[in-house]
Amino acid sequence: MDIVYIHDLEIKTIIGIFDWEREQRQVVCLNLEMAADNRRAAASDAIEDALDYKSVAKRLIDFVETSDFFLVETLAERVAEIVLNEFNVPWVKLQLGKPGAVTGSTDVGVIIERGDKPA
Repeated sequence: MDIVYIHDLEIKTIIGIFDWEREQRQVVCLNLEMAADNRRAAASDAIEDALDYKSVAKRLIDFVETSDFFLVETLAERVAEIVLNEFNVPWVKLQLGKPGAVTGSTDVGVIIERGDKPA
């Protein structure tokens, strides 16, 4: 199994349960690992044969910027669904962090894996 990844994708969005969080955009940080078979792309050297990480990032930026979930858990599930369903990815591991959400911590969030992890 090959992995295509995106690290430290920072996006501003409405996220949180407190009143001030519903009014002020905050940064969330995404780290993704996506299963892909890179052999065809490597042989052809054509983007059409690759998992286009730029297209994935643009789609997720558009989605997250316009979302307004209360929980990072919900946002993580929706992001994973987009990657799996729209980009024909069989497996994704997603870390979604909310930097600065807890005093004394640099980051808090969730890590989820969805889909079937190829061998």
